[in-house]
Amino acid sequence: MLKEFKAFISKGNVLDMAVGLIMATYFGAIIKSFVNDILMPPIGQAIGGVDFNELKMLIGANTDAEGNITEVFVNYGTFLNTIITFIIVAFAIFMVVKGYNNMKKKEEEAPAAPPAPSNEEVLLAEIRDALKK
Repeated sequence: MLKEFKAFISKGNVLDMAVGLIMATYFGAIIKSFVNDILMPPIGQAIGGVDFNELKMLIGANTDAEGNITEVFVNYGTFLNTIITFIIVAFAIFMVVKGYNNMKKKEEEAPAAPPAPSNEEVLLAEIRDALKK
């Protein structure tokens, strides 16, 4: 069983997938930071100094036995940030896949070199050329 696991884990596809997953995780973190820390503050400022993370709607309040009030909110500003993050990540992945497909298409379109003639064909060509002389 250990040998099977070792053979499975050492295959190129598994390693490629693991590297891709790690890269995607950190790429997502970078995009999330870009949206939350760079993109949304100027947009919020442009529309009147709004912080999208603070946008929420109060839908109710609860009071416990000790008299503490707990408010219940719908945090739609955070949801908007998440949607924008998703759109940016989806567009970036689209561009990567499009570039990869274009690269593959160019490789497929490149004509393959004609195969070298076999030894028999070379010998027959030499005999033919000798007979012509």
